[in-house]
Amino acid sequence: MRMLSFLAAFLWASLSLHAQPGQPSKANYALAARFSPKKLEKLIFSTSVDPHWLKKTDQFWYQYETPNGKNWYVVDPATKSKRAIFDLDKVAAAITLIVKDPFDAQHLPIENLKFTEDEKSVQFEVKSTVDVVKKDRLDKKAPDSLEKKTHYFQYNLATRQLTELKDYEKPKRKPTWASISPDQKFVIFAKNYNLYWMDKANYEKALKNEKDSTIVENQLTKDGIEYYSYGGDSNGENNVEKEKNKNNRKPAYVLWSPDAKYFLLTRTDARKVKDLWVIHNTAAGRPALETYKYQMPGEKEAPIREFVLFNFPEKTQKKITAAAFKDQELSVWPAPSKQSARDDEFRPSVWHGTKDKIYFTRTSRDLKKIDVCALDVPSGTVKPIIEERFNTYVEVARVGLVNGGNELIHWSERDGWGHFYLYDGNGKLKNQITSGPFHCEDLVAIDEKARVLYFSANGREAKEDPYYLHLYRVNFDGSNLKLLNRGDFDHSSSMSDSRRFFVNNSSRVNTVPKSVLYDNNGKKVMDLETADLSRLMAAGYKFPEPFKVKADDGITDLYGVMYKPFDFDSTKQYPIIEYIYPGPQTEAVNKAFGRSMDRMDRLAQLGFVVITVGNRGGHPARSRWYHTYGYGNLRDYGLADKKAAAEQLADKYSFIDINRVGITGHSGGGFMSTAAMLVYPDFFKVAVSGAGNHENNIYNRWWSEKHHGVKEVISAKGDTTFQYSIDKNPDLAKNLKGHLLLTHGDIDNNVHPANTIRMADALIKANKRFDLVLMPGQRHGYGDMTEYSFWMTADYFSKYLLGDFSQTVDITEINRETEQNNKRPQPSRRATPEAGE
Repeated sequence: MRMLSFLAAFLWASLSLHAQPGQPSKANYALAARFSPKKLEKLIFSTSVDPHWLKKTDQFWYQYETPNGKNWYVVDPATKSKRAIFDLDKVAAAITLIVKDPFDAQHLPIENLKFTEDEKSVQFEVKSTVDVVKKDRLDKKAPDSLEKKTHYFQYNLATRQLTELKDYEKPKRKPTWASISPDQKFVIFAKNYNLYWMDKANYEKALKNEKDSTIVENQLTKDGIEYYSYGGDSNGENNVEKEKNKNNRKPAYVLWSPDAKYFLLTRTDARKVKDLWVIHNTAAGRPALETYKYQMPGEKEAPIREFVLFNFPEKTQKKITAAAFKDQELSVWPAPSKQSARDDEFRPSVWHGTKDKIYFTRTSRDLKKIDVCALDVPSGTVKPIIEERFNTYVEVARVGLVNGGNELIHWSERDGWGHFYLYDGNGKLKNQITSGPFHCEDLVAIDEKARVLYFSANGREAKEDPYYLHLYRVNFDGSNLKLLNRGDFDHSSSMSDSRRFFVNNSSRVNTVPKSVLYDNNGKKVMDLETADLSRLMAAGYKFPEPFKVKADDGITDLYGVMYKPFDFDSTKQYPIIEYIYPGPQTEAVNKAFGRSMDRMDRLAQLGFVVITVGNRGGHPARSRWYHTYGYGNLRDYGLADKKAAAEQLADKYSFIDINRVGITGHSGGGFMSTAAMLVYPDFFKVAVSGAGNHENNIYNRWWSEKHHGVKEVISAKGDTTFQYSIDKNPDLAKNLKGHLLLTHGDIDNNVHPANTIRMADALIKANKRFDLVLMPGQRHGYGDMTEYSFWMTADYFSKYLLGDFSQTVDITEINRETEQNNKRPQPSRRATPEAGE
């Protein structure tokens, strides 16, 4: 015993001699666990107002939750008034009397609230603890035949009287397979690769019992076959499930004309596209194979798109001739939805246009050519209206229609920035509406009578983060451009259908979110809500810090956010970790306050400085030059900027240890974090790379060819081929010096697991030590293994950046939050996927 004590003391003394003074010596797991998703549910409540606009007036209602519970409000912009819909104490008592379960004002489980058609009352549901047999259930003794009894209520807003709707028949939820005509008389669906239709009476039978043998189905097409069908794709099904479900009704994805006479379908011939597979290793019984079509970059076997136009009353169809480019894409826009329609039980899928005209795009395979076209419905002829041509890929957005298409508002980046242009109905440019070094984002609303365009944009306001989004109005001729929601914040807005008012939510990562009602001239009507973050702050939360640095060129401004431990000590030195998603669709840099804290705030609590920062080639909301910087260099384009950002911060702040740099990300971030370890092996020391597309030559064609580029080659004979070549992470496997953890879902049908397995193969052949974890039964996101993935990431950085190997085999931080009752953990009630992933 004395010898063991001596050895322990010797080892401790040796470790102490090698420890760096002023550095965290052990990862703070307790502090990180304090801000888990489950705990955040009890610390953060509503942070924005989500308005449900009414149809008859500019009034809206919303639900808002604070540490005192939920409340429901109705707002009348015309009278600048806001009042609670319910007297919560009285309603709780009344519901308790009826349901026979106890409720109080803070714990009212009101669900599915909506206004009645006359907008004088609201209806809602409350579930009781009583079990009842499900309606229309044939097998009453089946294990899943019971459900909690639902009580339906109506509440009069004027009299404040509550009435139970005892015989209420709730409208059945529209099944995913049903495409209902705008007049609600007919339903289109797919079955056995062909189109079918049924009338309203038979549809109502199907809502009661999908297997009702008396349902009359009418076949509309007969030539549909697998992979050249009229709908009914089996995406996400393994081969056993696909065979089992082959005779079921499935979605057809049609778009109807407004008058319900025609509908349009995009039919895809994917028979020559090569198969790809994943194996469901954790399927019940034998592992199951999933087969799906997947075109990779440069492959000649492309899907062929075609439009088929159906005249429904006549039950005829016509294939539309729209060919212009080899391997082209066709895409038809759906009509924009009204804000006031969001709570409607029935919302038809209608094409963008008129009853006689459909607007769509056709795009060349190299994405350097896009035509905005109009399809004349009676004749079936196609006319190009607006052409976009560029030396890198082109992007467009849904055109705005003025007076039924007599004029068009078109979004384009042709001058290097995203702007709006006014065309006549034949495609003649009338004038550019917006201009200047800023980026227009969405067309929000059009006031045809006043000839005013409402749109969102960023980068226009001086001395602001150029990513902060604002709402503007401008005349069609470009005059009187006006900012409607001032303030150095990121803004999101919802405008009423009348275009008279909008609800604005604003915050930064370091401010409390606020919600305000404005009119269409930017005049504040009234304050609505300020988020209550008191419980979060009481738990020790501290806002992160936005920063600005230069890119590796020393010229381009990059914008980021720094997350510190909440027990931060400026006299200590901390490792720095970069959380990354490189784009080009988006950058992993939060601009507004939000609940998603796992990958930045919580990771920092272990004892790290965590940063997110943009990179050239990252975000589309800046100049065209910035967005396409990585074109032709999709592996390395952002790495120098990530390195430069960390170096500049370390030069500025003595608490950052530039000799201990980690990097992590998922998907594109998984790809880029591994690339960083291989391109700058002496700088980046540790990486955790999730679901990375390490070989973009086996990632999907649309993303890889678009953002990296594909070369169209036309031979002397006029034949067109496409050439694709790209640098891959495995090419540099010999460069690895630091610690690398690779993870991937084993049934990822987006970024195939082969990406990570090939990376592992290259590392093994290069005689490198690394770590590899497959997530069983997970696709591109890690689902119910997300929390496990976080703590695995935490362990890896704690070991190799802090030298803390103290964790046991149990992840106690998860176990403490999991009820030990053999029940499967339920997902977070507010869990949302990370943007862009």
